[in-house]
Amino acid sequence: MTAKLTIAMVQMNQRVGDLAGNGDAMLAWRAKAVAADPATDIVLFPEQQLIGYPAEDLVLKPEFQRRAAEELERLARATADGGPAMLVGSILKEESGLYNIVALLDGGRIAAVRKKHELPNYGTFDEKRIFTSGPLPDPVLFRGVKLGLPICEDGWLPTVSKHLMAAGAEILISVNGSPYEIDKDDRRLEEVFAARVAETGLPLLFLNRVGGQDELVFDGCSFVLNADGKAALRLPDWQEDLRITHWHGGPDGWRCTAGDLAKWEDHPADIYSAMVLSLRDYVDTNRFPGVVLGMSGGIDSAICAAIAADALGPERVWCVMLPSRYTSQESLDLAAQCAQMIGCKLDTIPIGAAVDAFDTMLQGSFADKEVDITEENVQSRIRCVTLMALSNKFGHMLMTTGNKSEMSVGYATIYGDMAGGYNPLKDAYKMTVFAISEWRNRHKPRIGLGPDGPVIPDRIITRPPSAELRPDQKDSDSLPPYPVLDDILHGLIEQELSVDDVVARGHDRAVVQRIERLLYIAEYKRRQAPPGTKLGTRNFGRDRRYPITNAFRSG
Repeated sequence: MTAKLTIAMVQMNQRVGDLAGNGDAMLAWRAKAVAADPATDIVLFPEQQLIGYPAEDLVLKPEFQRRAAEELERLARATADGGPAMLVGSILKEESGLYNIVALLDGGRIAAVRKKHELPNYGTFDEKRIFTSGPLPDPVLFRGVKLGLPICEDGWLPTVSKHLMAAGAEILISVNGSPYEIDKDDRRLEEVFAARVAETGLPLLFLNRVGGQDELVFDGCSFVLNADGKAALRLPDWQEDLRITHWHGGPDGWRCTAGDLAKWEDHPADIYSAMVLSLRDYVDTNRFPGVVLGMSGGIDSAICAAIAADALGPERVWCVMLPSRYTSQESLDLAAQCAQMIGCKLDTIPIGAAVDAFDTMLQGSFADKEVDITEENVQSRIRCVTLMALSNKFGHMLMTTGNKSEMSVGYATIYGDMAGGYNPLKDAYKMTVFAISEWRNRHKPRIGLGPDGPVIPDRIITRPPSAELRPDQKDSDSLPPYPVLDDILHGLIEQELSVDDVVARGHDRAVVQRIERLLYIAEYKRRQAPPGTKLGTRNFGRDRRYPITNAFRSG
């Protein structure tokens, strides 16, 4: 039996659909691994790294399948140079179906293929519709060592790992495409994969990717557990990393030499970094020169501007103040102060003339009607038209800034402040917005490109929230206080509680019933909202899919 094994773990970003680009990047990382340690035996890459994950229905295209196979063969030929083998995640089309696979590339050929057995079909995952389940995989013999290769969900459930142990596996290598969710990093290590180690008595490598892909963001947080359940090393969160691991075999099995245990971010720093990285990759991968957003003097637009500056650099962030007759001088002053603190561009484009024009246009049709929310929505839509004009003319992506509390109850204007290309706050409740704003004023994220020090005036955080679409308007005029609203929404959305269950938590029944009604009738708006960073387990879109036409009420 080989007494030593050197395994390189590559925690890397991706570009969905860029087969050649992903392949080139893996070869470049392989070269870095050899430079770091010429004795490297094998280089590991995350799940489906060759095609990008999740590629969704792209994988159903025959031409995509063909090119993926060609690219895998190209990578295999590259290993004929006598250097390390590669473990590459991709897809494989056979007569029996389409499979999610890992391929061992060694000596210039595809030496082995293992197919994913457990196909996740919940939340963000839709693999049973796309892939065929592979058989229970046997270990792969590599350099005299039997490697068990559970692919992502195969390691999250016990069946595959137990089968591999019974078949003689000596080391478990789990390659993953595991998206970020709040507190998921610790759960992966301390609960899920620690259980696999305890059940099998085998050491385990967990490898994950980093980077944003539409709504999803991957946090990395890869690690190695020895057979005693103790972490031998941990890779960082939110950034690419190459880690050379040294393994020694003996009568008691294989053990990884201890290395650096990276410290992963606590809450709410992790939420903020998730927003920064997802926005950065969305904007850069889609080749926008920067972003433009409406700056109101309120907390949502302020923190979005800060996130954008940390993601892209302040020079790529363009804030626009769009005052109406109801915009206070305080809002104008706070917006200017915030932009100055962040270091980004701020323009002011008053919308009064456009509002007057619409009033004139509609006065005949509205002659016998009282002024109501209609006129408020006109202002929001005028702002959208203005911002979209800037986006079209200069190419900047329009960011939206609405939070999950507003989106839940429909307190956002469709074709107005909801319109745009991406929203980092889409899955963040209002109280989360306050928490990350206060955090960012005290800390700069490790991956941030924005300024040191505070980026939001304290008064923006402490002043009562208002849309400023009518005189003396406050959010609290029509909504419960945000601590109350968010607790109700958390129960109804994240926990799927009934009205009775939420009332039992100490809330007024009439208020809970009203919030549930608003939640359901706003579904049509959310279907037309831009993508945004997924933070929890029940984000609107991928996780929570409700009918638009819906007569059910729980209380």
